[in-house]
Amino acid sequence: MSTMDHPEVSSKQEEISFASLEVQQPQQNKFKRPDKTARHLMNILDKEELDKVQAEREIPDIRPGYFIKLKVEAPENEHFKNERHCDRKAKCRYSPDIKEIKVLEKKRVKRAKLYYLREI
Repeated sequence: MSTMDHPEVSSKQEEISFASLEVQQPQQNKFKRPDKTARHLMNILDKEELDKVQAEREIPDIRPGYFIKLKVEAPENEHFKNERHCDRKAKCRYSPDIKEIKVLEKKRVKRAKLYYLREI
């Protein structure tokens, strides 16, 4: 028996075949990696702490070549560190142990000459 003789049968078979193809996959939820979320939260907390410290005391603009004086209050239960290695954008300027920052002297710093740019 051919499907041409019975058009109703062929349409039912097509509907069945299309219905089996239209099975929907469950939608997958995307989750952010925890380190990305935690990094974002830490940035927010850091910014809040910086705003709080800046409201408490004035922090001068410190550049290379400046001689500065720091008043540091050492916690009693921790070993006092004598040296601090930090650059201009380091967060050690915003430490709660630092009570006062004064710029004593401003000197000019000799910068490196970029000889490799002369030929360009």
